[in-house]
Amino acid sequence: MSSEAPRLADARRLVVKIGSALLVDGQGLRRGWLEGLAADVAMIAARGAEVLIVSSGAIALGRRVLGLPAGPLRVEQAQAAAAVGQIGLAQAYGAALAPHGLTAAQVLLTLDDTQDRRRYLNGRATLKTLTGLGCVPVVNENDTVATDEIRYGDNDRLAARVALMAGADALVLLSDVDGLYDGDPRSDAGARRLPIVTEITPEIEAMAGGPGEGARGGMVTKLLAAKTAVRGGCAMAIARGDVDRPLSALEDGAPCTWFLASQTPALARKQWIAGMKPAGRLVVDAGAAAALREGRSLLPAGVRRVEGVFQRGDPVTIAEDGGGDLGAALAGYASAEASAIAGRRSGDIAAILGYPGRAAMAHRDDMVLWGE
Repeated sequence: MSSEAPRLADARRLVVKIGSALLVDGQGLRRGWLEGLAADVAMIAARGAEVLIVSSGAIALGRRVLGLPAGPLRVEQAQAAAAVGQIGLAQAYGAALAPHGLTAAQVLLTLDDTQDRRRYLNGRATLKTLTGLGCVPVVNENDTVATDEIRYGDNDRLAARVALMAGADALVLLSDVDGLYDGDPRSDAGARRLPIVTEITPEIEAMAGGPGEGARGGMVTKLLAAKTAVRGGCAMAIARGDVDRPLSALEDGAPCTWFLASQTPALARKQWIAGMKPAGRLVVDAGAAAALREGRSLLPAGVRRVEGVFQRGDPVTIAEDGGGDLGAALAGYASAEASAIAGRRSGDIAAILGYPGRAAMAHRDDMVLWGE
């Protein structure tokens, strides 16, 4: 793997995380800044790349509308502010992107949604469909029902999990600092910014400081996000966001810190699936086995039988009838439903299950074949 800094222009799927301070100031929404960001997103989308945004700002917007006092809010106040602010946030992104012919789509998630396998698959499928339709998903943490997420920095980690969920190859955390320093640049004139981090070692972690160290404290969660991202094959950058056209600035060589991934998102995902203990087996016929080797998804028609008890999203072994194991996958259906539609055409699913369902028993993106 190259130790050179990635080029943002090479990213095919990009996640951008935006903090509240960039979007909202003492006067309200920073519309001029948001319009500049939207122009950057349009520039990137025009060359065929997909862009997803993870945005804070709902609570900051909502507290102004509700007239809540400055300072820390009680949990129920923060949740109420989020409920009001999410409407304004979605409208702001929609208005900023629309002049460029782009459609904003609001997606509300919590960290739990990215940890539970079934909800993870649902979220992954939704994000894939939205980007496939040319939309720009704007992901916000669902603060109206979450409590652990309502504290500084967790949107960094949420952004990393969204990057993995979406299969992104680059994540950019727009911040009030231009990267990771080996000291505190506010008090140490000799502090040096690290342009590239190839491995997050204990020494690198120590550079983030502690949770009580102000601006450097925010770096702790950024390093946690970096760990998650690079393990999933996604490079991550920390860059200044408080400039006009921040993504253009990054492309033009603005200072930042890049954390390098050692593998691609696809390979990291395959290794993750391969390493899980299977909960059951999908036994397929020779035709389905040949189709899988050609890179296709597993359709119900090619499944001879279903073994074991499992839920949607659980890992399963794929085996050829009368042969050996072919690989592993995340099940697209629970075992009872899979048994009901095994051997049947995808067009029959709705009549059998009582709802349309999904065409694939196991999608190619959620599968690894041995020997690949």
